Parts: sequence; structure tokens; C-alpha cells
Amino acid sequence: MSRERLTRRRVVAGYAAAILLALVMLIPFLWMLSTALMEEFEVFQFPPPLVPASPQWANFPNALTQLPFGRFFINSGILAACMVVGQTFTGALGGYAFARFRFAGRGAAFAAYLGALMIPGIVLLIPRFLLIDALGGVDTIAGLVSTELVSVWGVFMMRQFFLTLPRDTEDAARIDGASEWTIFWRIALPLARPALATLALFAFIDAWKSFLWPLVVTQSMEMRTVEVGIASFHGLYYANWPYQMAAAVTALVPVLVAFLASQRFFTRGIQLTGIR
Repeated sequence: MSRERLTRRRVVAGYAAAILLALVMLIPFLWMLSTALMEEFEVFQFPPPLVPASPQWANFPNALTQLPFGRFFINSGILAACMVVGQTFTGALGGYAFARFRFAGRGAAFAAYLGALMIPGIVLLIPRFLLIDALGGVDTIAGLVSTELVSVWGVFMMRQFFLTLPRDTEDAARIDGASEWTIFWRIALPLARPALATLALFAFIDAWKSFLWPLVVTQSMEMRTVEVGIASFHGLYYANWPYQMAAAVTALVPVLVAFLASQRFFTRGIQLTGIR
């Protein structure tokens, strides 16, 4: 067998494996869309139907009007915007400091940051709630977003990116009399746009799919987020699966738009930060 034929077969096998993996990843989303178009009790048939007998497109407007999803989307949008701005800004500042500044205890501080990544978020849930409750932030936008403005993983990722940047431009700016803030704001930060876009995308997705913290810190229906609102269709004795899946499909749209809009920067940022 010639080397060209062997290479061609490997390429074909690689594409076939990638297509198969893509189909496996798409099956849950296709099932979600199919369930969203079914009648309320059609999902309980056995064997379960793969496609709806009569697509119920009215499930989408009905699901979004049965609960105040307009307010849910606004709350999730505010949370996502604050998390994107807060985590990209604090991540860039912290990552630049760990990558460029030499100060006493830098290694120990960075080791503590890495150690914090090993702490499950559920462990910090009660202390965070008690702190927000003591400050009077329960069931408020401030309480919802205040503990989400810093990402330890974001600081780590930005540090890895800044370490890949050459120091020559920064040293030249220093010789010309530029301050450290000017170097960071006008030189390092523009060069870090791919990493910032990657961090912003991860922050947006994390905010949009956040469920447990908004569930705990909010009490009124007007302060709920999209994920908490979707879960409201599923009660102890009753579950409307088509409405729940219709709301879930709608909630997926902003995430897809954000990913498609930042795909080029996202891929470049993953490559440059060395994250695998």
C-alpha cells in the first residue's frame, strides 16, 4: 500500500470519527428540540417518539409568556454583562501582575490562587450567602453579581497569555518614560485581545447557565434568571416537559450567538494561552 493511500485513509478515518463525535454531541440538542415541539403528554408515550406527531410551534410563545421570561432574560443579561466586564478586567489586572511584576510572596500568592481552583464552588455557597445576607444584598442585583466579578481561572489564564508576550515592546515604552499603567493599558492589553475574548466568552457562558447561586440568593420571581425560570416548569408533582424544553431552546440562542461572534478570537486565545 502506497504512503499516499495510507495517508488518505487516515484522513478519511479522522473525518469519519469527527462526524460521528459531532452527531453524538448533537443528539441531546436534537432531542431537546423535538421534545419542545411535542404535546404535553406525548413525551410520556412508550416507546417515546423520536419526532412529534404534530409539531406544536405554539409551545415557544406559550412557554415564554406563562412565566415572566422577559424579566428573566434581563436579569441574566445584567448578570452576564457584569461578569464579563468584571472578570475580564480583574483577570487582566491579576494576570499581568503575576506575569510581569516581581514582589515578595508572588510565588506563594499564585500557589494560593491555584489552590483555590481545587475548592468546589458548592463549598463556598453558604459562606457567600451569609456574607451577602449580612450586607443586605439578598434578592438584589448587587447581591447577585457582586461575588461573581473575579475569576481565579481567569487570572490564571491571563497570566499564561502574558507570559507568552515578548518584553521588548514594554521595555522600549519604559525607556520612553511610559508608566506601568500606560504599558498595561496601551501595549499589553491590546495584544491580549484573543485571550480577553476567550475569557469573556467563558464568563458569559458561565453567567448564562448559572443556576445554583441565583436560586439561593434570589427570592422573588422578578429577580430570577433564565435557568431558574426554566426549572420552574418542573415541580414536585408536575412537569411540563415541552414548555421546559421550549424555554431551554430559546435560552440557548444567546450562547450560540456569542460563540459564533467570538469564535475566531476564542480559537486564537486557546492556542496562545497554552490551555489544552
